[in-house]
Amino acid sequence: MERSVLNVEGMSCGHCATAVTKALKALQGVQTVEVDLKAKTVTVEHDPARASLEKIKLEIEDQGYDVVSK
Repeated sequence: MERSVLNVEGMSCGHCATAVTKALKALQGVQTVEVDLKAKTVTVEHDPARASLEKIKLEIEDQGYDVVSK
């Protein structure tokens, strides 16, 4: 398992956190998702062979948020 921390812009409330968490947990290979609204980060524990970082970024962006680093 790999642990990745992404800086994400545009998340401001519990609904945002729930949307991102639900979308990422639906991906094969994603173990855990932690959203920190104050820090504007999403921490994902995932199997890179099944859920690549690129796939995770795309899923977050599909939910309407911007991944600004990593």
